[in-house]
Amino acid sequence: MPIATINIIEGRDAEKKQRLIENVARAISESLDAPLESVRVLVQEYPATHWGVGGETMQQRRARQQ
Repeated sequence: MPIATINIIEGRDAEKKQRLIENVARAISESLDAPLESVRVLVQEYPATHWGVGGETMQQRRARQQ
């Protein structure tokens, strides 16, 4: 049973996350010749204050870029 864990910053709507899950599951199924029903996709969301890039949080980075 293939399992994919995807980490993203929170803020995307349910429709986008559903599309992500469908596309990833389909890609894994096709790549591994695994039944689609056996593929598990876990989406973990993190607040922008808990995601760091280049020594700053994404919240700081976004504020600086605006």
